[in-house]
Amino acid sequence: MTSRNKRRRPVGDMFPGMADRIEKRPPKAYAEPEALTLDEAIARSYAILDRVLAAFPVVATIGLFSGGNDSVVVNHLFRSRVDAIAHVNTGTGIPETTQHVRDVVAAWGLHLHELRPRHSYADLVMGRVLSTRGKNIGRQVWKGFPGPAGHSVMYRRLKDEPLQRLRGQIIGRQGRTRNVVYLGGMRWAETDRRFRNAEEVDREGALIWVSPIVHWTDAHMREYRARHRCNLPHEHAEHQLCWPDALPLNEVTVHLHMSGECLCGAFAKPGELDEIEFFYPAATKPLRELQQEAQERGLTACKWGQRPPGQRKGRRSAGRLCAKCDGIEGQTDLLAEWRESGLITSGQYDTFTRTDEQRAA
Repeated sequence: MTSRNKRRRPVGDMFPGMADRIEKRPPKAYAEPEALTLDEAIARSYAILDRVLAAFPVVATIGLFSGGNDSVVVNHLFRSRVDAIAHVNTGTGIPETTQHVRDVVAAWGLHLHELRPRHSYADLVMGRVLSTRGKNIGRQVWKGFPGPAGHSVMYRRLKDEPLQRLRGQIIGRQGRTRNVVYLGGMRWAETDRRFRNAEEVDREGALIWVSPIVHWTDAHMREYRARHRCNLPHEHAEHQLCWPDALPLNEVTVHLHMSGECLCGAFAKPGELDEIEFFYPAATKPLRELQQEAQERGLTACKWGQRPPGQRKGRRSAGRLCAKCDGIEGQTDLLAEWRESGLITSGQYDTFTRTDEQRAA
């Protein structure tokens, strides 16, 4: 597998005095994103990848496609410049999202790496996964449903490990002389945390994480969707792929405002499982069954989406590929939106928003 962009020039020519890496801090001050037109933002996105391909011996450029609204834009934008698409099938997501990714990637004529974690979410929750290295060798890596404190474990085991394994399969032992680029949809505008921490380019050994739309604002995203998504008053093709250049639409994101490719529940909001179940009962059935098993075995953290007893509050990093897990200030009340639009009744709204104590009463 080879990169489609063959241009190479020394890193020192690009960044004097930096012989082995791209600048570390995100260049937020280089241009105000709000001042860029969409076409200027697109040009900057292409330039970000061009800079990386010119600086490093890249052997594969892989688009990361979760099925969410941001990842579909970045992959649509770069679909002619990637060698393949990767989707992590976490085993605890909404099946319709994974099928959406399969269908779209096939329509684009690209190869799909559908990755799966070594250990299942159920095994992690039930404490059946043991550490194989370090001072904790032989100990459980986690037990019970995760709250925010357990998210890093879930992220590493369910998402990062499969991607690291793919990187190893592509480059073998030739790290630093052979690099893989992963294109993600992380953006500064998503959250305050993203603005502080997100970078255009983040090199991790032989793996180069690139966020080419990191500077795009919500307005840029809306304009891009309006430009490429089919809004004609007709019966749409599946995923709204009504013409070759059309921007796909995942119906899961319409219903839930998230891709739902991972339902680890670490940052779930109250009633979220009920919301998901309303549209996708097949996705929540194994989670309900796992809750029952956890309760029967006496696990303390036996409820999906609830902070385990005694777990301290505090904000924790959500990981590169979990932008929406950390919560976005000002996010609309999705259930209220459904109620107002007539998608659910007032009675269903009351049922979904009822607390456990109210249900037990």
